[in-house]
Amino acid sequence: MGFFTTAAGDYDRHIGRYGRALARELIAAAEVQPGARVLDVGCGPGALTAALLAHGATVAAIDPSEPFATACAKRHPAADVRVGAAESLPFADSAFDATLAQLVVNFMADAQAGVCEMIRVTRPGGVVAAAVWDYADGMTILRAFWDAAKTIDPDAADESQMRYCTPDALADLWADLADVHVREANVRADYESFEDLWAPLESGVAPSGAFTVNLASEPRAALKRELRTRLAVGDEPFALTARAWVVTGRT
Repeated sequence: MGFFTTAAGDYDRHIGRYGRALARELIAAAEVQPGARVLDVGCGPGALTAALLAHGATVAAIDPSEPFATACAKRHPAADVRVGAAESLPFADSAFDATLAQLVVNFMADAQAGVCEMIRVTRPGGVVAAAVWDYADGMTILRAFWDAAKTIDPDAADESQMRYCTPDALADLWADLADVHVREANVRADYESFEDLWAPLESGVAPSGAFTVNLASEPRAALKRELRTRLAVGDEPFALTARAWVVTGRT
């Protein structure tokens, strides 16, 4: 996942804009209580970690990207932040009241192993929960981006083709848990202008950014024009909405 080794600030300006709002939705769905011991799996630069700390939780966090984990630790010194993979969590059995993963399950090398580890480190009766974008329809910026990308390269690797991005797939992945529910969460992000939206893509962050920077200058300019047209935005401030699927279950 080399597209997640860029500077944390680039992620913040791209998908990270939606992170705090989505984190609040995930925390509410998981029914996290103040004072709970919570693990943030795939913490990135720390949007969910920040929301959990503000909620009054005791937080540990882990991410395979060293730049992201370093940024999370610097931003949130109250959290126990480590570098590592979901498939091999360096925590004891039943160490947490809740284990959450925001926008990471579909990027795990082995999601089934990752969820098994999330279950292992969660106490009996605790909550295991995750949020994943609705890439196929409801995540406006990414849906528009990949539709635009296919006008440049019909074989562009649309993120909607990844596994575990639909309610049914998430429910199946959570099959070893009890009281499983999948619901939608709708959030929004504000932009100063189209250039504010476009600039992070030029950093190579996330699959969309990686696709962008791998284009030569002419097709990249064509992608930029097409994306702007599809979003129908210009030089004035605007907002975009995003839908995620949130799955919860109890150990």
